[in-house]
Amino acid sequence: MTTSPAPTTQQDPERTAARRPAATGAAGDEVFRVETRGIEPIPDEERHGRARDVFWLWFGSNLTFTYVINGALAVTFGLSFWQATALVVVGGLTFFVISAAGLSGVRTGTATLVVSRAPFGVRGNLPAGLLNWIVSIGYTIVNTVVGAQALEAFFADLGWRGTAPRALALLLTLVLTFTIATWGHATVQYAERVLAYVLAAGFGVLLVLLLPRADLAAHTHGAGPGVAGWSMALVVMFAGPFSYMPMPADYTRYLPRTTRLRALTWSGALGGFVSSVALGVAGVAAATRTDMTDAVAGTEKLLPGWFQTLFLLLVLLGSVTNSILTLYSSSLNLQVLGIPWSRARALVISIVVTALGSLGAMFLVDFTDSLLSFLSLLIIVFAPWSGVFLADMLMRRCRYDAAGLHEGRGGAYWYRGGYHPAGMAAQLGGLVFAALTCDSELWTGPLVAPLGGADLTVFSAVVAALLYVVLARGIGAAPEPAPVGERSDRTQRE
Repeated sequence: MTTSPAPTTQQDPERTAARRPAATGAAGDEVFRVETRGIEPIPDEERHGRARDVFWLWFGSNLTFTYVINGALAVTFGLSFWQATALVVVGGLTFFVISAAGLSGVRTGTATLVVSRAPFGVRGNLPAGLLNWIVSIGYTIVNTVVGAQALEAFFADLGWRGTAPRALALLLTLVLTFTIATWGHATVQYAERVLAYVLAAGFGVLLVLLLPRADLAAHTHGAGPGVAGWSMALVVMFAGPFSYMPMPADYTRYLPRTTRLRALTWSGALGGFVSSVALGVAGVAAATRTDMTDAVAGTEKLLPGWFQTLFLLLVLLGSVTNSILTLYSSSLNLQVLGIPWSRARALVISIVVTALGSLGAMFLVDFTDSLLSFLSLLIIVFAPWSGVFLADMLMRRCRYDAAGLHEGRGGAYWYRGGYHPAGMAAQLGGLVFAALTCDSELWTGPLVAPLGGADLTVFSAVVAALLYVVLARGIGAAPEPAPVGERSDRTQRE
């Protein structure tokens, strides 16, 4: 369990307001001040914000070059422009699920990986928590390296090459990401909104430059992508949203309890949908015209000279907006794993590991491809985990014993020795299905060939969800909805 941080000291309100560009109204959650709250429930008197704030969070964090790469991959799998675009849209629609899952944060005032103790048990929740921390750090390293390489290319355009500009590029990228994540929730949301304005304008120009050059007839007269091509493209489109599933409540836990599900879902979903689809279509258009093996270099070839330098800066800022989201959640993740530090102190662990990994990728060995292969393989775990989590949330109607989520032995979610049998069995069943039908560079399941090369990993979420519903009801442990805020007063007093 975490140690509650000391309350912030009182300061002169006029001086405070003068130096802060935005205020939340919550003493422990102010822009450009280190957030004092961690995974402990946010008291009602500190709740603030509106559902529309979530739009900017998901819109800004998904204005990242990763979606350009995803769109390009769909074309390399053999899909035509229109087929690939259709899958990009389908992938964007999954943000409706991600955004709706944020209601759990509104109801409980805590992080997603605390809420997931309900379907898995306090101890059963730990393995997924550890793997999610690894995934979040891995993607932060990848984003940091991509951003630093873009900044290094920018320096090269100015005529400055060598080890020194590479080191400076990495240092600037790390400092920008770490500083924002360390300040915490309010600053992360503020930065996502401000950067979204810049990135939306820049990537809008990118889309205008690339879309008219798209070859709409590419691959339309060939043999077609086949089952393997379609399934691989589907995995790529779903992998991004699935990676967010363990974190939506992290950014909604400060919202008032009166926040409506419909407003919350539409705000977040539209943010993620618009940015991911726009950039995905840009990647599709680029891939129909040039080789996108090196996506940054390939895209740059299609752009006029006056925009190429600006394009590199867009790649840098896009990597930062995505990294600060995952890095911030990693600090809450460490508290869930039992690190007895405040959120800001726990973040130091993530910062050190990210910095060392980024240094290794930039200066020692190029392990970025291997790391990406490893991270993509982890969808075997997180697709079924997501299925169980969402099924449990629906069965409970997103109502939890808020105090019980933070209790150990004897608490509402201790179940049998800290494990929920239905949740663990459903997770295992989904994991087995995913492993049997996964087709990646590091692992190919035995059912892939008989299925014509199809990768059905994403459907393990459905398998796990159905198993959970059947098992939870069958063994007499079906989740019962608890009244909103039940026992929350006692939690706040403690």
